[in-house]
Amino acid sequence: MGPIQKIQEVLHLRKGDKEVSRQGTSVPTTAGATTFDHDKVKVIFVLGGPGVGKGTQCANLVRDYGFVHLSAGDLLRAEQNRAGSEYGELIRKNIREGTIVPMEVTVKLLENAIKDALDKPHPNEEGWEDGRGRFLVDGFPRKMDQAVKFDEEVCLSSYILFFALTEEVMLQRLTERGKTSGREDDNEESIKKRFRTFEDTSMPVIDYYRKQNKVVEIDASPSIPEVYVNVKKAVDEQFAKGA
Repeated sequence: MGPIQKIQEVLHLRKGDKEVSRQGTSVPTTAGATTFDHDKVKVIFVLGGPGVGKGTQCANLVRDYGFVHLSAGDLLRAEQNRAGSEYGELIRKNIREGTIVPMEVTVKLLENAIKDALDKPHPNEEGWEDGRGRFLVDGFPRKMDQAVKFDEEVCLSSYILFFALTEEVMLQRLTERGKTSGREDDNEESIKKRFRTFEDTSMPVIDYYRKQNKVVEIDASPSIPEVYVNVKKAVDEQFAKGA
């Protein structure tokens, strides 16, 4: 059994597994069907190079719109530190080197997190009535195969919120963050690797969705409050369109 098959066994990724939410938004995972109904479950991908401030802006959207914020990176870091995780070292190595973790791991962790959130009560929160849900998926998809697998098997995404920033400003921000973050990938060598990886693998994803008119681009260079004014305006416009 190869490494990907082992990952599939550990994370219960075999085809035909049935995931059913008590709100009725999940369906059996079969060809042509997604786990979650995109008419009920709204998933917004949040992309941008390292240091663009995705986490901060997502926190603002959670506060104002009732989104659940799922960080692909945070889910992977939690899995690598989970006691008994067979793939903790694999994840740790990929994060340290700025490379991409096998998509089966990331997609399944996100699917599980969405299901967990849908199974919890969200009283008096807009967008969560009758088995509905709103999700910001931060730092994903980072490659085309991740995008296709998620859209075809988990839930069709609504659009991408793309934060644009130059490499120079990214490096300045993350070098400063590294002084207090304690993250082993907040060093100049890892930052540059992460930026190159983003350019090489994630920009084709953004271009793919842009051709479908599913990219909302935000200039991330102004101050945090200024950026959020533009984010809020963009999200309001998408909600008005039904996205």
